[in-house]
Amino acid sequence: MATGRGWVLRQHWARAGPAMRPSKRSGTFTAVPVKMPGTQNVHIQRQCHKSAASTSCLCIESMPSEILLKILSYLDAVTLLCIGCVNRRFYNLASDNVIWFKIYSGSFPCKIINWNTESIETTTVSLSHATVQEKKLGYWKKEYIMKHKATTKTGIIQLLRPINLYTGLPLKTKEAIKASNLSWVIILKDRNGKEHVVEQVDIIFNDTSVTVYWYGTSWPCLDTLSTLELCGMTPLLLDRCKVPTKNGPRWCSLIAEYDLTNLTKASPVIGSDNLVQLLHLDPGLLMGLWKEGNEIAFVVASLHYHQIIEKSTLGSSTTLYVLPAHKPILDDVDPEYGLHGFQLHIDMHSGGRTYVCSTFRNLFCRKDYIQNGYLKIMVIGLKDNAQHLPLIGKVGFFWKTSVFEGNIKNCYVMDITVLDETEKPFWCFSAPVYMRPSSKTSGLYDYMGCIYDIKYVDSDGKVHIELVWMDNTKEYYIVNLILYISTKKVNSWYGTNY
Repeated sequence: MATGRGWVLRQHWARAGPAMRPSKRSGTFTAVPVKMPGTQNVHIQRQCHKSAASTSCLCIESMPSEILLKILSYLDAVTLLCIGCVNRRFYNLASDNVIWFKIYSGSFPCKIINWNTESIETTTVSLSHATVQEKKLGYWKKEYIMKHKATTKTGIIQLLRPINLYTGLPLKTKEAIKASNLSWVIILKDRNGKEHVVEQVDIIFNDTSVTVYWYGTSWPCLDTLSTLELCGMTPLLLDRCKVPTKNGPRWCSLIAEYDLTNLTKASPVIGSDNLVQLLHLDPGLLMGLWKEGNEIAFVVASLHYHQIIEKSTLGSSTTLYVLPAHKPILDDVDPEYGLHGFQLHIDMHSGGRTYVCSTFRNLFCRKDYIQNGYLKIMVIGLKDNAQHLPLIGKVGFFWKTSVFEGNIKNCYVMDITVLDETEKPFWCFSAPVYMRPSSKTSGLYDYMGCIYDIKYVDSDGKVHIELVWMDNTKEYYIVNLILYISTKKVNSWYGTNY
């Protein structure tokens, strides 16, 4: 007497009819026409003539749920999540509690303490089939995903604990990004709602930021685009034994959204060369447009290390991650509380080339320097030659595509990290800047040359830098650097009232 899975399959194919039988040649179930008398054979031949693929799909869809569940029970968690995206029926089948409880208990066995021997024994929880099925459909799938994410998060937190004494930022941010398999994508949306997802092509780790590049030959037409979304992508189930692919289940976290309507009019052009012009989209995004055709050549994002992991993983596909509110520590003793003890780390770079990387400590602002809603902090004095810094190397923004590459002069990325007196990150950003020629002449005897200005402004403050070009040494020198920090930012951070 035939029993087991073979008998069930033969009974299923007997009910399905002679037009559907297992093919011995391929080892899979496909539709095979069978000669039958009269018009019935003609009818079956017409059905099989339509498409072998569609008949095969019908075959799978018509299989009983018990058989499909048996097949799905042999798959791993990632494959089950992918199968759940096929249709509603496969979503429900791939969310079966029995299957996911088996995966959960195999990956996260419970620890039971044996008090007699003072040891911990690891055992697998054994629950009855009825008890597992009592839970809502997908309960154990959700539990497995949440447990897996919590385990991964714990490992990442351990990597981010050591702090760099110079920057005040986590020392192993690069290692944490690689350990979490974090990557970034841009989602271009046209006016009809169609989305174009572009995966990152290259990435460069700097001292306090990461630079991400997107380029290729299949960009959508710029005139049809409405928005650009910058998102962080992490594998939903991180398996260090396997290399995650972009087709696997991933978690999307929105970082920033940019309006592309009237792009060339709304966004300033900060530089150009013979092939491309460079547009700045705030915050921290650069878009290169071909001069011929005015279409996208490349996109570059500069992301500061401060809370980059949280912003890239803890948001959702539609909402940004909201940073936790800072609780000010009040001080009634110090009359100039919040005006001293600042520390600045500045990094200027492009394409993996560092032009300036320096740290300034014990910065302060006198009360009479508070004007127009800003604290004025002098970092590099104009007349103090010992503080002046040279920019090392050929200064410019290095860009590349799959075919061309170039250098846009006087453009690069500037990273600013300001720490408070407790050496906690106070004001951090990474943004492209452009050195504009100044109309005034140098009043310094030691620096006779053209003067250039760099100006940056956001809601927390301003940065003003003056540089002088030295013809004899063929290099730029920073001769003046001033930070303007908003009193609103200071008051909310320290609980003061300046």
